[in-house]
Amino acid sequence: MAPITIGEFKWIAAICIFLSALIAGWHPFRESVRVKNHAFALSKAFASGVFLGAALMHMLNDAALQLNQLGFTYPVASLLAGTTFLFLLWLEHLGRELEHQQAFSAPSVVKIASFMLCFHALFEGAALGVNPELTTSVVLFVAIMAHKWAASFALATHLISSTMAPQKQRWLFGIFCLMTPLSIMVADASVTNTGLPWFEPVCSALAAGTFLYIGTLHGLRKAVMIERCCDLRQFAFVIFGFATMATLALWV
Repeated sequence: MAPITIGEFKWIAAICIFLSALIAGWHPFRESVRVKNHAFALSKAFASGVFLGAALMHMLNDAALQLNQLGFTYPVASLLAGTTFLFLLWLEHLGRELEHQQAFSAPSVVKIASFMLCFHALFEGAALGVNPELTTSVVLFVAIMAHKWAASFALATHLISSTMAPQKQRWLFGIFCLMTPLSIMVADASVTNTGLPWFEPVCSALAAGTFLYIGTLHGLRKAVMIERCCDLRQFAFVIFGFATMATLALWV
């Protein structure tokens, strides 16, 4: 049997990520359940470590090297990553402020939360789509899967608790489910067909900023790095995820 190619793996990853998001969110829509504070803790902790390691040791570094080779002397990769990080932090603070002024179930709060998760999903997929290495792509896929089903469950729960019309709830959830698979395919096709040498490093830099945020401050007070850093078991999973990406940096 011939070994799987990177293109074939990306198709498989896109399908699995879509099904994971869809299945994880299906139960809340049917049963009106709520997310518990301890749910998904270990998978989210591992994903945080992988996202942090992938951003710092792979995507940001590779983007900077590629842009330097294209003649950019200014640290464009760091600028894009930092801008993305701050934009996501601003969005989260905006959502918190709207929540205090209105309510958790207000449509505006739900739309901000949905947009933020879709933004994450877009660049998660782009990072996997532009990645040329099968080994790194597999680890990114595992991290995205660990994060995706938890995010899907949480979004579905938030949507059903809102005052938004049920049809709009399902539309927003469907967009979220499709965002990562579509961005994987679009990013992969763009790298292959556009002939734009800056496309891959720019996507990698933007994804690095997204991954840095997911790995550190996403959720603010409820973030793994803040809320659970004193829980040695969960923090060990963060270190394990980071060490996985650090080890991969020896070869790819």
